Formats: sequence, structure tokens, C-alpha cells
Amino acid sequence: MSVPTLLRELILPGRANSSAAHSALRTVCGLALVLGFLYSSSASRAQEPQSDTLRLAPAVSAPAWMDQAVIYEVFPRHFSPEGTLSAVTARLDSLHALGVNVLWIMPVHPIGEAHRLGALGSPYAARDFYAIDPALGTKADFTHLVEAAHALGMRVILDIAADHTAWDSVMMTHPEFYTHDAAGHIVSPHGWSDVAGLNYDNPALREYMVQMFTYWLKTFNLDGFRCDAAGFVPTSFWEQLRPALLAVRPDVLLLAEASKPELMTKAFDLDYGWPLLATFNEVVEHGKPATAIEAMWNEQQARFPRGTEHMLISDDHDEQRATVRYGAGDALAVSALVFTLPGVPLLYNGMEVGDATPSGAPALFEKFHVYWGAGEQRPQFAAFYRAIIPLRASSTALRHGDLIWLHNSDEQHVVSFIRRSPEETDLVAVNLSNTPFRGSLEVTASGNQPWQEVSLTPPVGSRRRPASAAVTAPLPAALPALSLDAFQVRIFRLPAPTRP
Repeated sequence: MSVPTLLRELILPGRANSSAAHSALRTVCGLALVLGFLYSSSASRAQEPQSDTLRLAPAVSAPAWMDQAVIYEVFPRHFSPEGTLSAVTARLDSLHALGVNVLWIMPVHPIGEAHRLGALGSPYAARDFYAIDPALGTKADFTHLVEAAHALGMRVILDIAADHTAWDSVMMTHPEFYTHDAAGHIVSPHGWSDVAGLNYDNPALREYMVQMFTYWLKTFNLDGFRCDAAGFVPTSFWEQLRPALLAVRPDVLLLAEASKPELMTKAFDLDYGWPLLATFNEVVEHGKPATAIEAMWNEQQARFPRGTEHMLISDDHDEQRATVRYGAGDALAVSALVFTLPGVPLLYNGMEVGDATPSGAPALFEKFHVYWGAGEQRPQFAAFYRAIIPLRASSTALRHGDLIWLHNSDEQHVVSFIRRSPEETDLVAVNLSNTPFRGSLEVTASGNQPWQEVSLTPPVGSRRRPASAAVTAPLPAALPALSLDAFQVRIFRLPAPTRP
């Protein structure tokens, strides 16, 4: 992936600009961010006085419930033909049965009409932070959605774009809330032509936004927020907001749409695993060696505060669907990494049926609802998630165990590692290619305790086949010898920890 492509996907996702000039501006500005942000050399980092301090500092202490979190992003407009909050509520039972326990609801505010992109506009161009878009429903509908989710033991976080508003926002009655150019005109941030940038140098604007977040938390009994474009809002604001929200709800969750180490010491519980997503794309789409995943993981460990948690993603509203980018086989193989590497896994709008409807810009600004019938054509998707989600939920090793990378005999295509906790040791091997693997892992014998393969068959009662069912019978070889079919995932377990 070229740096401009990486920029579009990682730094400024999901936006369209009104002109080639805006696109060029976004690329030039973002290029500097990317070069200094993801691809910094050791020498350049040595010049950053906060670098070692951040790396050695502990991350925010996240709410205990995040350990079990499986987040499901809902784009209400695209989630159903109706495109309403009530239609989301109607499918909660199926999401609960899947094993999802955190709903991330994309913005529900009325969308601006001035400088709107596409037919329906971006949900991140809010006209009124205190209102709900009538096309989605009412505040009573949103209350019912949250209450119904809570009744099923699910938590709900709301998406809010605090960096900007629509051009026809009710906040325009306070022009001092906005960023101005030298001529005194309100300006778009980051080349995003459909929105106007907010000015966090203004204390009154900060207070307005703190009160707004607090309103949603109190009024609708939310469990937290996903904060859009968090890296573009001053870190000091988020550090001001967090105590105010904790005073209302001590176990509130704050998710940053960012990959910025300084956000993780005092402001956010969770951020985006964007660098890892970029590496998945490089490996699967462009043939980079699978060892690049380990290299990127280690780089992020060196950059972020101790204990930082990342949300791991392969698909969301800013991306083409994973089934389109990777193909069905690799979409599940990458999902296996999302659910077995350290972090909090994300599912998005129909991933569980292998949905392939348009996503990302410009589809973000139109109406393309999930094709739920895809599940009949791709039953392996539901089967895989019905197996991997409860497996992760039951495994202390997969949720918060140590990570130990393992060498294997085809590191161009195969990723292998151990997750280890005091209770158990899990070994994960994933083939990211369409070529079968017959080889070995660099793992020691386990003495009198043989490695036992963990079934990826769904729970009893499911008629779906497991994701690995393409292999009729694995070769009868014991570790360290290993066979993997194309795109296959295999997981092995020891009941007590062992060393690789």
C-alpha cells in the first residue's frame, strides 16, 4: 500500500472532498502525519521528549467489563431496509445469540443539508448534537433500544464527532465556537468540505461539549462513547471530559478513533488498531510476508503506554467490506487474528453473514442496506463467529494472556503464535493464503500433555458448518508438524502454561 493510500484508509477515512484541490490538500497534510506517525525512524523518535515517558507510563485503567467485550458497530441507516433505530432493536436477539455484548451505534443526530455529500449526507455532519435524526426515529426509540440491549446484558456506546459540525448546525449562532481563517471565515477541517471545524481554544466551546456528552450519558443511560476523529481534538479536552463522565458513570468506556499514544494515558480506554489493519491489507492484498504482522505488533508495543488496549478491526464503515477486499476465505482468516490477538474485536453491520454491499465513501453518504440473505450463500461466516466468539469468551489466554510469536516453515503466508495465561495456553495458526500448508512450527514438545485441538464447530443446535470444514480430515500429525488448508485456522490448547 502506498503512503497516500495508507493515509486515506488510516488517517482520514470515510470522507469525500468537493474538489481535486481538497484531495491534494488532504494528501499533502496527511502525508506529513503518516510519515511522522506510523513510519517514524528510531532516530526521529529519539528527538521526541515525550516518547520514552509515554512508552513507560501506564495506560488508563479501563472498566473491568472491557475484558469480555466484543463490539458490534451498527450503522442504523444501512443496518436494515427501514434504516431506523426500531429496526436495530428488532435484531438485538440475533446479535445477542451471536455473542456480541457491546453495541457501537453510529451517530444518530440530524444530518446537515448545507454542503451535504451524496444524497443523504455523512452521519458525522451533525446539525444538532442534542437531537435525533427523524429518519432514524425518536428519543423514545433510542431509549427503547438502549433498554432492550441492557435487558440482554449488552452495553451501548454512542458515536459522536466532536471535531466538527455541519455547516447549518444550531451551533452556528456561536461563530466563536468555530475555527476561522485569516480573513475571518469559518473553515472546514482537514479538507472535509461538508463540515465546519470547532475551536477548542474557546473555553465556552469546551464546556458546551462536556455538557453535551454528559447529557447523552445521563439521559439515555449509555455505557460510553466512540469519539470520532479523536486525534484531531486537543488531548487536553479529552482529559477534561473523562473525569466529568466518570463522575456520572464510573465504568464508562471511551473509544478513540485514533492511533495516538498520548491519548491513552489519561483520556481513553481503547483506540483503533489502524496500523495492524494496514498490515493485514498489505499482507493479504499486496503479498507482504505474514511476518509483517508480528513486526507491526512489536512496533506498536514500543510506541504506546504500557497496557494500552487496541480495538482490532478488519471491516468498518470507512472500509470496503472485508469480503470484497480480501475474498471470503481471507476475510475469515483475518477475522481469526482479530479474535485471537490481544485487543478488543470488532464486528460491523452484517459481517456475520459475509455481507458485501458497498461501504466507505461514497457509499457512506447513500443508502445501501445489509443483504441479510447473504448468510444463506455464505453459511461459513455465521458458523465461524458462533464458534470463535464463545471460544474467546471462555479463554483467559485469548482475552488477556501473554503473546508469544512462533516461527513456522512458511512465514510468507502463515501466522503462528501462543497466548498464555495461568489457566491455559492456546496455540493459534492461521493460513492467510489460498495454498495449503504442510510444515512445522517452532514449538517444544509438551511432555506428557499433548496439545489438544480446539473445535471450531458452532454450539450444539446450529446447522452451520465450521469455517474449517473445507478440510475433510486433518493429516494425523502431532505438533510441531502441522497442516493447514487454504485460509484455514487451527487452535490447540494445553490446560496449563508451557514455554514455546
